[in-house]
Amino acid sequence: MLSRHTLFATLLLAAAPALAADYVQAPGSALVFAGTYEGEAFTGRFPGFVTRFSFDPAQLATAKLDVTIPIATASTGNSDYDGEMRGSAFFNSSKFPQAHYTATRFRALGGNRYAADGTLNLRGISKPVTLDFTWAPGAKPVLTGKATVKRLEFGVGEGEWADTSLLPNEIAVSTKVIFVPAK
Repeated sequence: MLSRHTLFATLLLAAAPALAADYVQAPGSALVFAGTYEGEAFTGRFPGFVTRFSFDPAQLATAKLDVTIPIATASTGNSDYDGEMRGSAFFNSSKFPQAHYTATRFRALGGNRYAADGTLNLRGISKPVTLDFTWAPGAKPVLTGKATVKRLEFGVGEGEWADTSLLPNEIAVSTKVIFVPAK
């Protein structure tokens, strides 16, 4: 027979909400963007991005995703593209050195697929962006996701670069983030 104190403690633990596991980004993670310029495909990376994730698939209401993206590190491997991309017509990295993505609303899409409905702040403009992702749990869980960013909504590619026949409005963003438990 349980004592009153043991019964009370058991009831409190049973009534407490389950907390999501907290993770930080591990080496080997990547954040990539892709598009076309005059019909020629290009890809680029954001080295140095930082991700924090609080996630339990059984408790999506408590999930949180936070990504800090250093814009000045954006690189396509083409010095002409990179100089223009970091300049005032595109990212304007001297004035807006980083972008930030946060999500606190998550939806299950079936299996190990989820959607994070979040907000991207880029060039001082905040707009909703949904990240569709798969979650592979384990000792080093992996989030593999994709999103589409409409660059013109953020003022990326002003002036002559606003012509979507040169550079489409929709830019594909993909990520593979390897996590370890936060300490």
